[in-house]
Amino acid sequence: MQGYRTPLFGNLPPVIKNLLIANIVVFLIDVLVSRSGVVNLNNWLALHNFQSEYFSPIQLVTYMFMHGNVTHIFFNMFALVMFGRVLEQVWGGKRFMVYFLVTGVGAALCQNIVGYLTLSGLHDQVVAFINTPDPELFTRLIRSHIDHPSEWVNQLIVDYTASPDNPYLINHAVQTASKLFAEMANVPTVGASGAVFGVLLAFGMMFPNVQLMLIFPPIPIKAKWFVLGYGLIEMFAIIVPSANDNVAHFAHLGGMLFGFLLMKYWNKRIDTNRDIYF
Repeated sequence: MQGYRTPLFGNLPPVIKNLLIANIVVFLIDVLVSRSGVVNLNNWLALHNFQSEYFSPIQLVTYMFMHGNVTHIFFNMFALVMFGRVLEQVWGGKRFMVYFLVTGVGAALCQNIVGYLTLSGLHDQVVAFINTPDPELFTRLIRSHIDHPSEWVNQLIVDYTASPDNPYLINHAVQTASKLFAEMANVPTVGASGAVFGVLLAFGMMFPNVQLMLIFPPIPIKAKWFVLGYGLIEMFAIIVPSANDNVAHFAHLGGMLFGFLLMKYWNKRIDTNRDIYF
């Protein structure tokens, strides 16, 4: 007698299945080509700020399929499958795909807008320093944007403060300030987290009283409180940032915001015209 085995991904709805496969394939390609030194896919596919030399509009979509490491992609895909499969079964594949893309792009726009405002302030400081080199301005610039400056940067601050008219030190400080702006502008954002947070919000809005079981602590919690808790955690992380935090919190909240607005828009259309469906 020949046994029957359920096909891999066979019980997943088609859009969730294809998103899962696409993310895994892109991650494996990135590991093979980027981390072997062949080409850096981050420069092409990861999301860069509007002021970065690497920015391209297509990155508003492609960044969702890039991930930093195995843990990053595992938890994003786990949440996508856990909550997204229910939404796709209720909405259908077309509507779910539209929702996923809108929340993902919305998350990217929020992240880049906040980054643009931050970089604009930094740019103004850099320009002010270059136009009027001064050790105090340089020190303030470095201290306000780098939590733990390297040893040679700290030494440059000391030397430049001691010899503010030294042409070599002035030139070195100007180059360092310009490099600081370029490096911060070129920091990439990767991951489907923004869209996943949008999916999480939709699940909480549609099934607010469904009981979820947390892993830690192992207690049941209603979906609406679970979603609210995640949102509050993201807001707290923005208000009280921690050192070396590389999580795109504005993207997470942006995904939730665009998801909320899109669902309200859909509900309004359905209320005014019962024949409008995806």
